[in-house]
This record gives sequence, C-alpha cells and structure tokens, in this order.
Amino acid sequence: MTRGEAKALMWAGAGITALLGMQQMVRRSRRYDFRGRVVLITGASRGLGLILARLWAEEGARLAICARDGEDLDTARRELSTTAEVASFECDIMHRADIERMLREVEGELGPVDVLVNNAGTIAVGPFETMTVEDFDDSLRTHFWGPLHAIQGVLPAMRERGEGRIVNVSSIGGRIGVPHMAAYCAGKFALTGFSQALRAELLPHGICVTTVIPGLITTGSPRNAHFKGQHEAEYAWFAAADSMPGLAMDAEAAGREVVEAARYGEAEVILGKAAELASLFNGVFPGLTADLLSVAQRFLPSAEGGIGTEKALGSESESNVTQSPLTERTRRAEEKFNQR
Repeated sequence: MTRGEAKALMWAGAGITALLGMQQMVRRSRRYDFRGRVVLITGASRGLGLILARLWAEEGARLAICARDGEDLDTARRELSTTAEVASFECDIMHRADIERMLREVEGELGPVDVLVNNAGTIAVGPFETMTVEDFDDSLRTHFWGPLHAIQGVLPAMRERGEGRIVNVSSIGGRIGVPHMAAYCAGKFALTGFSQALRAELLPHGICVTTVIPGLITTGSPRNAHFKGQHEAEYAWFAAADSMPGLAMDAEAAGREVVEAARYGEAEVILGKAAELASLFNGVFPGLTADLLSVAQRFLPSAEGGIGTEKALGSESESNVTQSPLTERTRRAEEKFNQR
C-alpha cells in the first residue's frame, strides 16, 4: 500500500466514524418518553398487537386498543387494565367511517393520539388461481387504506404539536413477493412504500414514521389466518414454518424491538434474522430471489382439489401435521397471545 492509499484509507475511516457518531447523536436526540402518552394500537386484541399493548402498558402509556371482535377485545382490555389505563374500541379498519368514529371516541376519552400503531392485518394463503378480486380488495383496505385513513385522522394534531410517532407494521411480504400470498403482498407492498414516503415528508415536522418489516413471528396467528385451495395442506406448511426455531422469531422479543424503534424514531426495523438475510439477499440479487422462490413454489400445494376459492380458517384446517410436535411452539403461542 502506497503512502497516498494509506492516507486515503485513514480519512475514509475517520469519515465513517464521524458519520456513525452523528447518527448516534441524532438517535439520542429523538428519544421519546412514552409515559402518559396516548398510544393507539389497531388489531390489539391478540397476537403482535396484544404484545405491543402489554409492552406499552409497562412504559406507562395510556392505551387505546381497537379490533373487530368485541369478545377478544374485552379479554385484552380486562388483562391490560390491571397494569395501565386502557380504553377499548370496536372498529373495522376496512371502513373509513368506523375509523373516524373510533378516533373521535379515543380523543374524547383519552385525548389526542401521540403514537399510532397500524398493526391490524388479514391474510389469505393459497395459489393465485384460488384468489379472488375480493381477497385483493380486503388486503388493500386492511393494510393500506385503513392505515392511510387512521394517519389522516391523527396527523393534524401531531403537526400542531410538532411531534408524534407513527408505526406501520408491514411484512417481509411487503418487500419480497412470496408465492401463495399474492393478495397479502399487494397490500403490504403498498403500505411499505407509503410508509417510507411519508417518513421523508413528516420528519421535518417532528413526526417520526417507522416501518416495521416482520418475518415469521411465533404469535399463534396461523389459527386465525384464512386458507384456500387445499386448505389443510396450506395450513400445515404455514403453521410448521411459524413454529420453526431460527426461521420464526420469538414474539415478545419482536415486540420489544418495535417499541425501541418507535422510542428512537427509527426509519425501519426488520424483525428476525431470517427476514434480515432475505431482505439483504433480495436487495442485492432480486432476480435470483424470484427464481429461487419459483423453485420453492413447486413444493407448495397445487390449486387443484380442496375448497377452491372458498376460505377456511386455520382452526378449521387441522390435520395430523398441525397437531404434531412440528407446530408445538405455535400452539403454545395461541394460548399465550389470545389467538383462541
């Protein structure tokens, strides 16, 4: 190495060190105290939403939780109310009027929303041939239009205060097109792009938008997902993958990462090492990723047979596989995170 090359390398190292130090300073300056803040979480009656509600309760936040199912919502509210101030609201985020009514009720009971967590989701699993236009419409209304309308509702007060947090829970399926999840991916891709664009626009106003990219998380959610075509076989592979150590992340660890990302106003958090590696690989080799997924597609159930375009819940699609040790982690999570 010549003297000039060594000098250039030294300056490059100094520049990188300075940038990293500046990044840490900016991160610390954005630290947000959740104590006493109004945190609204959609889809909070079970799964990741319930986990996030538990964690924000520990932070001393004032919780507003919403979900479609009143019974599940009541169960979550009773649990959370032992450790935090919590108000629950039945709301189907697929309907704008429901969201607007819910936001008025939240403000009337708790005050303006400081932290909005767009977590509610829906999923239909099956070959593209079994998907209908309604499946795509449901996904877009749940994963894109619902968050958009909720954000439009809370944003004026956040702008006025000059601060706020918006957390959009997307998916690795919002970054990589996954076979047998076409409708789900359509909605999540829309949310990811919208969330990233929104951050750039709102950051100068003191409002941090965080995009969450989860891989598989063992929340017990397959039980309440919808399956099409050969629904028992579709549910079997989905539930087994959701239970697999190394592939599926621990749910409570995932929740803690989301809360920390919101605390420091991070642009993005990818949940799970498998999702991080998949995202990195796809970023460098997008064509190869698509080709490899095409190979994987051949091992998934075909569109022939089963229930065709009809839907069955995971709980209606049990088989010997889903009652075996292969899915033990998922079955334990069902009980722990109110999936039953």
